[in-house]
Amino acid sequence: MKVGIVGAGFVGSTAAFAMTMRGAASEIVLVDANAKLALAQAHDIAHAIPFAHPVLVRHGDYAELAGAGVVVLAAGVNQKPGETRLQLLERNARIFAEIIPKTLTATPDAVLLVATNPVDVMTQIATRISGLPSSRVVGSGTILDTARFRALLGTRLDLAPRSVHAVVIGEHGDSEVLLWSSATAAGLPVEEFAAQTGRPMTAEDRASIDEGVRRAAYHIIEGKGHTAFGIGGGLARLVAAIRDDEHAVITCSILTPDVAGVPEVALSLPRVMGAGGVLGTVMPALTPEEEAALKRSAEILKDAATSVESVL
Repeated sequence: MKVGIVGAGFVGSTAAFAMTMRGAASEIVLVDANAKLALAQAHDIAHAIPFAHPVLVRHGDYAELAGAGVVVLAAGVNQKPGETRLQLLERNARIFAEIIPKTLTATPDAVLLVATNPVDVMTQIATRISGLPSSRVVGSGTILDTARFRALLGTRLDLAPRSVHAVVIGEHGDSEVLLWSSATAAGLPVEEFAAQTGRPMTAEDRASIDEGVRRAAYHIIEGKGHTAFGIGGGLARLVAAIRDDEHAVITCSILTPDVAGVPEVALSLPRVMGAGGVLGTVMPALTPEEEAALKRSAEILKDAATSVESVL
């Protein structure tokens, strides 16, 4: 499957590299306002192909996106240290108003995969600008937060993260909801697994893991100025699920008719991913506290999306 990536900065180029190493695409086209940057990134990634999969990686303009099954939207301004994702909103909304029509002129049948932050609101904006069905405008959402949750639980339980089943829903950001009530290992609630293996999980452990997941981006940005590797891997995973029509359950963001009583809001829930984008949505069982937290997250995102309508 041919994949286009609009925005060849840290996230876009890292996603292209991850797709190359994973073999998630047969062809990758990088498009950027800075054509020299796109060319350089394409050449650099192409030099890794002998160590990975036979992927054609090149740069081009929007016309070169023709025939792409997925286009990753990674264009936008970077998040600054101490800046919340929602503060990025107005600047990046204007960028999307320019790049989405050009993208769809070239490849009207593609799935749009949104990576630009704040990703949930940008997904809602992209859906509005494109006029596409919400199932074809997918934000990376909490795919990365879920991975962080599983990784930290795996470390605490001394397990491979793939043996831990836990999800993060809601906003990819400060109001996200870690679903502790349904987190399991070996078919057991994680607290019970920890107790059975002689390492009981304390309230301090839970608080530390929550902090590690919720504040991860801030800590990384403080240290190196941006995040790229985790989200690049997540985008490659989403592309592979679409290409192979996997029907895999992945936490990601689309515009959803109703979430906890909040209408028309984009946020992450477990979604069935396959050819064409999102094939279905699963609402997990929630405790009253988790349901209230999800409602708060949905309200925050809805307010942010409403506030930027005048910009478009």
